[in-house]
Amino acid sequence: MRYGEDVALSRVGGRVEVGEWVGLIGPNGAGKTTLLRSIVQLVPSEGRTLVDGTPTHRMPRRALARMIAYVPQKPELPAEMTVADYILLGRSPHIGYFGFEKTKDHVVCANLLERLDLTHMAARHLATLSGGELQRLVLGRALAQEAPVLLLDEPTSALDLGRRVDALEIVDALRREQGLTVLSAMHDLTLAGQFSDRLILLAQGKVAATGTPAQVLEEAILTQHFGHQVQVVRSSDGELIVAPRRTT
Repeated sequence: MRYGEDVALSRVGGRVEVGEWVGLIGPNGAGKTTLLRSIVQLVPSEGRTLVDGTPTHRMPRRALARMIAYVPQKPELPAEMTVADYILLGRSPHIGYFGFEKTKDHVVCANLLERLDLTHMAARHLATLSGGELQRLVLGRALAQEAPVLLLDEPTSALDLGRRVDALEIVDALRREQGLTVLSAMHDLTLAGQFSDRLILLAQGKVAATGTPAQVLEEAILTQHFGHQVQVVRSSDGELIVAPRRTT
């Protein structure tokens, strides 16, 4: 995949199993966002993506939205739209062009608002919400699609630490309940390691490393590709923690 003369992605391939959570990590400009956008046909590419054996480029847009839900870094957020109406947009792939929302559509959205602690904000306009509240709402809209595949592009960047964990735990709970397949691009390497079954490290548009979090989150590997000394330690309960080292 190219942007002009620049190669954004080259020979990036792999398979994500049903119900698996795969984390995309890598430095800025590595191709994480481009890969996610190409999967949902938002940018043209020479390769192809298969979902349950069907190439995504052959799917009509509504059919694709029923298969894949995508949370972008910079979603469109109509300032005057209410929280309740915005999350209901996630049900659009299940509603005919001239149809109306059914009871199930409202129930799905109401349940998600409750899980995301947004029920008390249902009547508020998006312009009145904080960045963290908006990010949770965007996640809720994607989950409302009830698609079997969920793509997340930095889904917690605007959230404080506690809210980051809460949001990812909701995704993980729904993944286990519904068999969701998750592919997420994340800058927070510690959280990527905690929630992902497997990691793919992209660098300069290519796969630089792939494997379990323990295999990829190695100090030598991360230092080589992130251009800064890092340290990887294990917490008392065995979780990997990635932190930068001061160089002076």
